[in-house]
Amino acid sequence: MSDLASKIESVLFVSTRPLSVKRLAEVLDSDSKKVETALDDLGKRYKERGGGVSLVRAGKEYQMMSSGENAKIVQEFIREEFTGELTRPSLETLTIIAYRGPVTKPEIEQIRGVNCSLILRNLMIRGLVEAEEDKKLLATRYRISMDFMRYLNIRDISELPDYERLRSDKHLQELLEKKAETPPTAS
Repeated sequence: MSDLASKIESVLFVSTRPLSVKRLAEVLDSDSKKVETALDDLGKRYKERGGGVSLVRAGKEYQMMSSGENAKIVQEFIREEFTGELTRPSLETLTIIAYRGPVTKPEIEQIRGVNCSLILRNLMIRGLVEAEEDKKLLATRYRISMDFMRYLNIRDISELPDYERLRSDKHLQELLEKKAETPPTAS
């Protein structure tokens, strides 16, 4: 497998949404033609080897998905996985989005200090978070959903406890400084 195909595979694996050839080329600082060739090679490899994961093309976008043969077990797992209680890292991420949103993934990761791709995917699957494209920043921004607000029985995000104080940049800076002084823990 080429280095470019390996990078594409990694990016598609952690992406919370399908990606176009153009977007992959931007992210990987590569040429669109090379990305298309690598995607074709990657698609052939997945098709030849079979297995539980496949590379799916929908129009001009690509995404990694579980194979159709495993749909029943995957649906059961998702139902169990996403109906239970939220983990502490999920709650932390949801809190950041609620008080700081709309916010980008790198901003969330700067605050938390760890990769949040899977947590964001889980929160979106649960319907608590929504992704929106920011055309100016050329980035995805995350915000809480109406389901989140309905669940908490609030009509406006500002009804969250200490919303104005916790939303301020000054308070966030204090928290980041405290976090920098504290040894990291496993999340």
